[in-house]
Amino acid sequence: MRSIAMVDLKAQYEKIKPEIDEAIHHVIDTTAFINGPVVKEFQASLEKYLDVRHVIPCANGTDALQISMMALGLKPGDEVIAPSFTFIATAEVIALLGLTPVLVDVDPDTFNIEPAAIRRAITPKTKAIVPVHIFGQCADMDAVMQIAREHGLFVIEDTAQAIGAEFRFADGTVKKAGTIGHIGCTSFFPSKNLGCYGDGGAIFTNDDNLAGKLRSIVNHGMKTRYYHDDIGVNSRLDSIQAAVLNVKLRHLPEYAIARRKAADAYDAAFKGNPGLKIPTRFAKSSHVFHQYTLVTHGIDRKKLQEYLASKNIPAMIYYPVPIHLQKAYLNPRYKPGDFPVTEALCNAVISLPMHTELDEEQINYITSSVLEFVNA
Repeated sequence: MRSIAMVDLKAQYEKIKPEIDEAIHHVIDTTAFINGPVVKEFQASLEKYLDVRHVIPCANGTDALQISMMALGLKPGDEVIAPSFTFIATAEVIALLGLTPVLVDVDPDTFNIEPAAIRRAITPKTKAIVPVHIFGQCADMDAVMQIAREHGLFVIEDTAQAIGAEFRFADGTVKKAGTIGHIGCTSFFPSKNLGCYGDGGAIFTNDDNLAGKLRSIVNHGMKTRYYHDDIGVNSRLDSIQAAVLNVKLRHLPEYAIARRKAADAYDAAFKGNPGLKIPTRFAKSSHVFHQYTLVTHGIDRKKLQEYLASKNIPAMIYYPVPIHLQKAYLNPRYKPGDFPVTEALCNAVISLPMHTELDEEQINYITSSVLEFVNA
C-alpha cells in the first residue's frame, strides 16, 4: 500500500506530469514571468468554468479578501459579519483594515454560517457579510442574499474550500460558489481543490465597475501605468502558478468526482456508528469535499488522532480554537459559551485524509483503523 497523506500532491502531479512540465517550461522559455499571456489565459478559462464575467487573479486568498473589502470602500469602524468557525484569514483581513469583525455561530449540520445568527448580529454599522463555504459545500446563499438585500449589505463569498461547488436556489437557478454574492474570493494554496505549486488567489465578480476597481487595487492602484487613481497593493499571480492552474483546472471536474467517491466510501463505513457523525450533505449545494470531517461523540479525539498516527494515518483538527477565543481576537463582547455550536465543533471534529488519489486499499485501511479505535 502507498503511504497515506492528508493531501497527496506528489501522486496527483505524477498523473499529469507531462502537462505540468510542458506548461512550466513554456513560461520559462518565453520568460514572461509576471502578468504573462498564460495569466490572461487562465483568467479567461476560470471565467468560463465559473460562468462569471470577471476573474481578477492575485497573490493569495488572504489578499483576495482584503482587496475585496478595499474595493467596496469599507471604512474603519464598519462591521463585517463572519463565522467564528473558520480559518483565521477571514477575520484577519477585517481587523487589518480597521473594520470590526462581528463573529457569529454556525449551523450544527453543515458547519456553515447560520442565517438566523446573521440577522441577530446586524446593527446600523453592519456593511458586509462574509459567508465561508466551509469544507467544500455552500452556505445557505438563498437566505444570506435575502438578508443582504433587506439590509443593503455587501456579500463577499470566501470560497477557498469550495471552488466548483454548485448552489441551487429555490427558483431552480444554479450558480457556482463564489459567483453569487457581490464578490467571491478563493485561494490556490497547494492543498486546495484547485491548487498551484506556491501561493495564488483570485477574486470573482459580475459587476463591471467593481472589476475595474479590483484590477486597479491589485496593481498598485493603477488603471494606466504610472497613474495611480486608487490606494492599492502589489498582489499578482505569477505566470508559472497560472500555468499550473490552467492545467489543473481542466482536471477539476474529475477531481471533484474522485473526492466524492472517497467521501462515499467513508460514509458507507461510518454511517450509523453512534460515536461518529458523518458530514451532512446540504440539499441546496453540491459537495466537493475539500475536507472529510467527522464529528466525534463520546470518544477521546486526541487519543483517536494519536492512534491513527501510530498507524501512519494523518488526521487533522480543523479548527481547534474558534476565532472568538483566539488571543489576538479576544473581545469583551464575546465570552466562552456564546457560540455553542462552534465551540462544540472545535472540541469534536476530526478530518481524515481527503484528496484525488485515495485508492480503495488506503480507504479500507483508514476506515478499519478508525473503527478499531471507536468500537474498542
